[in-house]
Amino acid sequence: MITVKIINRSHHPLPAYETPLSAGMDLRAYLDAPVILQPGERTLISTGLYIALPPGYEAQIRPRSGLAIKHGITLLNSPGTIDADYRGEIKIILANLSQEPFTVNDGDRIAQMVIARFEQAAWQPVDRLDETQRGEGGFGSTGKK
Repeated sequence: MITVKIINRSHHPLPAYETPLSAGMDLRAYLDAPVILQPGERTLISTGLYIALPPGYEAQIRPRSGLAIKHGITLLNSPGTIDADYRGEIKIILANLSQEPFTVNDGDRIAQMVIARFEQAAWQPVDRLDETQRGEGGFGSTGKK
C-alpha cells in the first residue's frame, strides 16, 4: 500500500475501496446544482479532489460499469491518466451514449480511480525486430485459422 496526499474541497467523504479486494475507488460529483446530460452530450464534472502521487505512479480514471449498462453513461478519454506531477482538480469527462437524458446530482458516484505503478521506456532504435509466431497479425488476426 502507498500513501497519497489528497486535498478534499468537496463535502463528500474521501474515495474509498468498497470491498477488501477492490482495485478502484469511486469518485463523486461535486456540484452546486444538478447537471442534465442530454443524449450524445458530454460534460466536465468536478470532484473537488486534488492529489499528489508519488513518482512512478499514475491514477487511472475509468467508467463505472453500473452507469454504463443501466444508463449508457461512460467516460471519454478512458482510461484517463492523472500523472504524478499534476496538481489540478480531478475532473471527469462524462458522456451520455443513451437515448435518454441523464441527471448527475451532487454526491453521485460517477467514475472510479485506480492507482497504478508504471515504468517509463527508453527507446532502442534497431534495424529489425525479433520474429514471433504472431508476427504482424493484428486487429482480430489471432482468432482466425
